[in-house]
Amino acid sequence: MLETIWFVLWTLLWAVYFVLDGFDLGLGTLLPFLGKTEQERRFMYNAAGPFWDGNEVWLISAGGVTFAAFPKAYAVMFSALYAPLLILLFALIFRAVSFEFRNKVESDAWRSLWDGVHFVANLAPCILLGVAFANLFMGIPVDAQGVYHGSLLGLLNLYGLAGGVFFLCMFALHGAIWLSIKSEGDLQTRALAAATFVWPIMLALLVAFLILTAFYTKLYDNYLAMPVLFILPLLALAGLLGARCMLSKGKLWLAWGCSALFIIGVTFFGVMGMFPGMIISSLDPAATVTAFNGSSSQLTLKIMLGVALVMVPIVLIYQFWMYRLFSHPVTAKDLDDHAY
Repeated sequence: MLETIWFVLWTLLWAVYFVLDGFDLGLGTLLPFLGKTEQERRFMYNAAGPFWDGNEVWLISAGGVTFAAFPKAYAVMFSALYAPLLILLFALIFRAVSFEFRNKVESDAWRSLWDGVHFVANLAPCILLGVAFANLFMGIPVDAQGVYHGSLLGLLNLYGLAGGVFFLCMFALHGAIWLSIKSEGDLQTRALAAATFVWPIMLALLVAFLILTAFYTKLYDNYLAMPVLFILPLLALAGLLGARCMLSKGKLWLAWGCSALFIIGVTFFGVMGMFPGMIISSLDPAATVTAFNGSSSQLTLKIMLGVALVMVPIVLIYQFWMYRLFSHPVTAKDLDDHAY
């Protein structure tokens, strides 16, 4: 029972991370396309400025829970996916540096350099996360000892690349909606146009990814065994359709909320389709690491659950307060007050 509870909580942590850091990553990938002037680029940096480092806490939490609650899954995952995870780590480091270093020198060339770094450092995680999770859904070549019998290029299969493009588009849509909330004037107009442009592409990718999932994975086995789980992809579809509806009505916060619902639905659709698997072996089904054979002791799970029930609400309350405090659009005064 505790293993199942922690599997659901593990999924939720990834979903929350994708929702919160997803708009930061999306904003960074849109920077060269929407930021036409220096002031507009600064607006885009400051739209993410108060949030990005706090949002990354959820990634650390997801990794920490994997380590503490499912140590065997952690060991195999961070061994098999060592190369892409290392690239992800360096990308996130350089993203942090780009925020802090961009305005340290009064030079257009210096700013352009860090704008380029910022773009790549946001683009790479979008694609890497999609490729990694798509391969986890499909299964990776690990043996009973947890040894990975593949390569980095082997992860760049059709389904993995489809996952990368899917995540990139998903985060770009989420980021464009966020920018439309946090900006005004021409920048807001372009952000809304970008969200409107990306939306039908996202819908097409959703349909394509669901079809590819039937051919490349066994995720639907859980759904056929428990039809109630089909509410998850329907939830994702409802969120995506709701985002477009709210955009057309100019209800931007509701549009962003619907986009968040879409991301949550997508995350739960994939991960719950794996259950109880966490690291599915494409070499030998018996080598698959599950929530049951890869979990910590019952005592550890009980203690962690107690800590989580106390600490997670505190973190959520703090983040709600922070988002409420900085909910207003970025203004010229904000640019004077901040270094980004």
